[in-house]
Amino acid sequence: MTSLTIPHRFNGPPRSGNGGWVSGALAARLPGQGIGRAVTVTLRMPPPLEVPLPVTATAAGAVLTHDGRPVAEASYAGLAPTPVAPVPVKRAAEAEASYAGHRVHPFPTCFVCGPDRRPGDGLRIFPGPVGDREHVAATWTPYESSVPLAWAALDCPGGWSSDLEGRPSVLGRITVEVRRVPRTSERYVVVGEQRLVEGRKTLTAATLYGPGDDVVATAEHVWIAIDPEEFR
Repeated sequence: MTSLTIPHRFNGPPRSGNGGWVSGALAARLPGQGIGRAVTVTLRMPPPLEVPLPVTATAAGAVLTHDGRPVAEASYAGLAPTPVAPVPVKRAAEAEASYAGHRVHPFPTCFVCGPDRRPGDGLRIFPGPVGDREHVAATWTPYESSVPLAWAALDCPGGWSSDLEGRPSVLGRITVEVRRVPRTSERYVVVGEQRLVEGRKTLTAATLYGPGDDVVATAEHVWIAIDPEEFR
């Protein structure tokens, strides 16, 4: 049995890990480091920061626990996520100025999309609307690269394709297919779209595109509406 410690740097809400990064870190413990095959991670509780969390192999994949309770469960997915349509780099860059999180953000220090994070610290991916509110896009040039960071980059753009201002949500489940790890020398476009709202759940998707609209990684998500005060 091994363990995973989530550094505070990789927070989503102030007191817990960013769901995409944590899910990717667990997926990277699977054979092949979760590259080239779709993996689904279900989050069972807010991932605690700065404590060793046991990682145990299961028949389906792996489970991350804290005090005997499941934090996240990873398993290989039966189907790969369906990519979101690409957006040109120029249009994605222009959309960043209209990022809703610049006005109102439930967790402004989020590692991925928090406007309060410094360049070189957080990813500072700011997806703004393209065409309509349910489609968003942003550019991203990694300053470091790994499987967990690829998962993280695909996390929040899905969320911002929904109404995170009026309907704050946290990640409940994410399925990702990483085809290759992003390179620090390349500029990427990450696009997100809302696909379905069902009670407290919102289903979204996101895709990371490289030069020439090459699909680098793609994701589908289930978000759960919450009271942000309970996560601060």
